[in-house]
Order: sequence, then C-alpha cells, then structure tokens
Amino acid sequence: MKIVTDSAADMPAAELHAFGVVEAPLYIQFPEGEVNSADISADDFYDRLRAMWPAIPTTAQPSSGEMAQIYQQLAAQDPQILSVHISSGLSGASQSAQLGASQAQMEEQVTVWDTLTLSGGQRFQVLAAAAASQAGWSLAAIQQRLADLRSQTEVIFTLETLDYLARGGRIGRVQALAGSLLKIKPVIRVEHSDGKYSTVGKSRHIPQALAAIVEHLHGQYGNTPLWATVLHGQFAAQADALTNLLIGKLNVARLETMRISPVLGVHTGPGIVGVAVAPIKLLEDLLPAT
Repeated sequence: MKIVTDSAADMPAAELHAFGVVEAPLYIQFPEGEVNSADISADDFYDRLRAMWPAIPTTAQPSSGEMAQIYQQLAAQDPQILSVHISSGLSGASQSAQLGASQAQMEEQVTVWDTLTLSGGQRFQVLAAAAASQAGWSLAAIQQRLADLRSQTEVIFTLETLDYLARGGRIGRVQALAGSLLKIKPVIRVEHSDGKYSTVGKSRHIPQALAAIVEHLHGQYGNTPLWATVLHGQFAAQADALTNLLIGKLNVARLETMRISPVLGVHTGPGIVGVAVAPIKLLEDLLPAT
C-alpha cells in the first residue's frame, strides 16, 4: 500500500523518505508567483511575509489533475493507495484527492482519509498509516487506528497576533479585530467534530496562554503517557517555554520540537506556538522510540 499526504503534515523530508510517503504539494501564491511550500524554508518564508505586510499571500491546494497524476504513477508500483490529508474543515485538499481519484478512474484503488486536523496531528496519522502499511496491516485495521488517533489527538496553539488569521479569512473578522485591539492572545484548538478552529480561551500575555494550553491538555489527558510535538513558526524561545511547561505538568513519554510548514504560516504569521499531543499507546507499537 502506498501512502500519500500533503505538505500541511509538517513531515521532514527524511521522514517522508524513510516511510516512503508521497507528499502532494500545497502552494503559496505570492504576488510575483506561486511557490511549492516544500521548496521554501521557514525563515525565508517569514522574512518574505513580514516584508509584504499588510498584504499576505494566499494558499492553494493541489489540483485534481495533479492528484490524478500522483495516483497513476503510484498505481504502477502498488494497486492500493491511502491518501491522508489536512482537515476538510480548513482546506479543499481532500476534495482534490477525491476528484483526482475519479479523474484517474481509480476510485476502487484510492482511499481518501480526512484527518480532521493538521500539522503535527496530521503527521501522527500519516506516520501511523505508513508504519502500519509497512507492517502488513489491512486497510480496515489502519483506518481504525487512524480513527482512534483522530479522536484522541489534540492540536492546540496560541498566536502573537490574530491579524494573519483575520486577513486569511480563517476566523471571523469582528472577533479578530476585538482581539487585536485588546492585544489578546487566543488559545485555539482544532475541533474533533468538524476539523475547524475553536477558541478555548484568551490571555493577555503569551506566558499565560502557554499555561492555559498546558492546563487544557492536563484536563484532557491527566497522567496518560503522551507523545508531544511542540510546533512553532519563528518563535523558538516560546517553544522552549512551552516544552518546559509540558514536561512539568504532563506525562510526556516522547517529545520533539518542529517548525510549522510555511503554507500554514500564511494564516498564522511567525508568532505561533503550540503542540500536537496523542496518547503514545496509539503510536508506540508502530513507531518504537529509537
């Protein structure tokens, strides 16, 4: 079985290669031209983003034709394909995947999976799918594990400013304006039900927001052993602060820090820090610690 995802999963190139995962491109559309988000470094991207403010670039999913071409190429190697994508509540990538499978007349061969999340949460599902496929699991067994991960993973973050989300249309402009005027630091999570953003709380300062993130996670997981992936745009000091809070409050069995993909940074700006968390029991049988 071949595994396909998109660049919103924030998977390093070495990880994609190790697990044989094919990454469909997501695009950043600057005024001077379109860029594959995988072809620009995070720091180069944020430098360009700051330089063009108050304008911001737009983003685009792969076309159905691109997805059809990916599926046709992979079918020559393996007739079964599982395509694991960013939340349909935040992107049309899953729809492009469905249309691509239809366009390639491969509806029977391609299973499109909506993760209902993004970034580190999406990565957990892609890693599980790829590792389970390598271990010879059936499609039904893989989908059950992905469903368990989908319902038990938290992706939660805070932002230095709401301006980027507002300009990108990802939250209501009135709410964003009020937050900006009050210098509020929102705590935002991805809802399990529809894969869209919801506000957990609001703080006046980033340290308070980070503490609120950890309290929310403690309420969700208690002492459950966790895999935590701390994620940030260009906010390394705050990522370190969040890491220390997580270690102090939660039962973190496995922890790493990663950068958020530029294609997601379009809608958040550089001042984003958060974490993707899942019970490690859902991953450790497939991805033992090295």
